Amino acid sequence: MPTIDNTLKGLIFNIQKFSINDGPGIRSTVFFAGCPLSCRWCSNPESQNRNREAALASGDPKLAGKEWTVDQVIAEVEKDRCFYEESGGGITLSGGEVLQQHAFANALLKEAHKHSLHCAAETTGFASHEVFSEFIQNIDLLLFDMKHWDREMHHEKTGVYNDIILENMRYALEQKIPVIARIPVIPGFNANKKAATGMAALLKDMGITEVHLLPFHQFGEKKYEQLGIPYEMSGMNQLHPENLQAYLDIFLKDGLEASFR
Repeated sequence: MPTIDNTLKGLIFNIQKFSINDGPGIRSTVFFAGCPLSCRWCSNPESQNRNREAALASGDPKLAGKEWTVDQVIAEVEKDRCFYEESGGGITLSGGEVLQQHAFANALLKEAHKHSLHCAAETTGFASHEVFSEFIQNIDLLLFDMKHWDREMHHEKTGVYNDIILENMRYALEQKIPVIARIPVIPGFNANKKAATGMAALLKDMGITEVHLLPFHQFGEKKYEQLGIPYEMSGMNQLHPENLQAYLDIFLKDGLEASFR
């Protein structure tokens, strides 16, 4: 078996054990630092490129992250192998945006497969086709973030257009990669009937069958205080599944297997 290149390192700000919402079974979720989007509601603001200087200046390793080698990550993940085997779980790469560190991510995924680990990734899909197409060769499941179907609204609230994101989603489906769409339901952005109708229609047309709806919460608010940066969603009421049944019904009526997470 080829040796691992431990000169290659990834900047990781958390490895979360016993994750049950980031793919099948019990998983270890590896959170990568760095994200080119600037979503106003982000619960991991320390991962955004625009906030990295503040994260590093905080002096808090949980915000700044630390460098890991591939074998260090694998060794940490392997500690819970018994749970993966019993539940059908594995490893999930998340962030931030994992594609920001695609070379390290690809090396990690290849090594994880050598250890017979199921490999999932949560991604915005915002990367060049070249980067994305290489990345998905090592993926068993994509948890594909979808913020909005309208490119102008997407740009207004995330700082980027969604053209390449949708192109990459289509490509993954063409390559027969299992894809679950994940939609953060955000007040003042996409938590309305028009946005839901547009996203449901687009996903159905693309061939997506499963959708996870993630109601807005305030879990990341304290991080903004720690980083000394403004939180634009301050004071916004959290959303709850029991108040979003009509929203969910739009996806269900389009034949999508939709649920709240």
